[in-house]
Amino acid sequence: MKYHDSIKKANQVMVLAIEQLITWKLAPTPINYTVSYEYLSKKNSALISSLKLRLDDGISLDNFFIEELYKSHILGQSKFREGIVEELDNVLTSMQKNCRQSFSSATSFINQLDDNTANIESNDHQAVLTAIKQLRHASVSFKSTQKALLKQLEQSQQHSKDLRDELKEVRKEIDLDPVTGLYKRKAISKYVEEWHSQDPNKNIAVIIININQLSEFSQRFGSLLGDVILSKIANKISSYVNNSGIPVRTGGDEFLILLPEVEKSTATEIAEKISFGVEKLRFVSVQTGVRLPKISVSLGVSAGHLKEPIETCINRARQAIVTSN
Repeated sequence: MKYHDSIKKANQVMVLAIEQLITWKLAPTPINYTVSYEYLSKKNSALISSLKLRLDDGISLDNFFIEELYKSHILGQSKFREGIVEELDNVLTSMQKNCRQSFSSATSFINQLDDNTANIESNDHQAVLTAIKQLRHASVSFKSTQKALLKQLEQSQQHSKDLRDELKEVRKEIDLDPVTGLYKRKAISKYVEEWHSQDPNKNIAVIIININQLSEFSQRFGSLLGDVILSKIANKISSYVNNSGIPVRTGGDEFLILLPEVEKSTATEIAEKISFGVEKLRFVSVQTGVRLPKISVSLGVSAGHLKEPIETCINRARQAIVTSN
């Protein structure tokens, strides 16, 4: 009823929303239902576009992806928080600019006073001496005032630097998945645009990592343990990526790694190390002490360049998983 639909129309969309969830193979949870209703209402173009893009790529929907849509395109929290961050960042940038201008202006004024003092010309020797004395006194007083002001400006600049550091942390919270600590899907376009601006001919490698039987594992042992497994595997992935690229959680059981300026052969080696590292992980129930089943992953690797859409390279990596299986 968000858009004031009539009771009759709302009832029709409600029924269709449940049928749509069945088609998507999703449980009729409140969040899933809300997204389905929004999709069928055809009034949220951004949400519809995101859904269609994923479905056109042949990727099944999961609760993780639906929850991201709900937060981004219905609640609007992410966009709201990003807007605040950008506004604060602009304010701080303006503050630092004003500090630099004030410093420059004060320095220039002091230099002019000193220069003019040395260039005073007069036939009245006593008048010249008096003028010089007064001017120098004014200069000393002005310098003292400016020195105090400059100290305040330095403190302001330090505060603005501290705030910038805090903003970086806020941006991380916006961009990072809370369960795994990896980047969210939205970070992909930001980093790809940045790399493209540096060099549009730059090569890029993509690794897709799917956790096998994660949903069955979570159903059997609980979602909390499933989150623990996700976190452990994410840590393993991060340890092999370091600063070579960015690791992203793109689905409930899917991770993606973007590696700029990395050859496919090197990316394949990294993928193999990740697979071997995950297979070595062992999970034991704290309550019962029972060793849990091993976890394995399926991987796909592709390579391309930044001139082509990044989704093309990502889809090739997904197809490589299908081929290998």
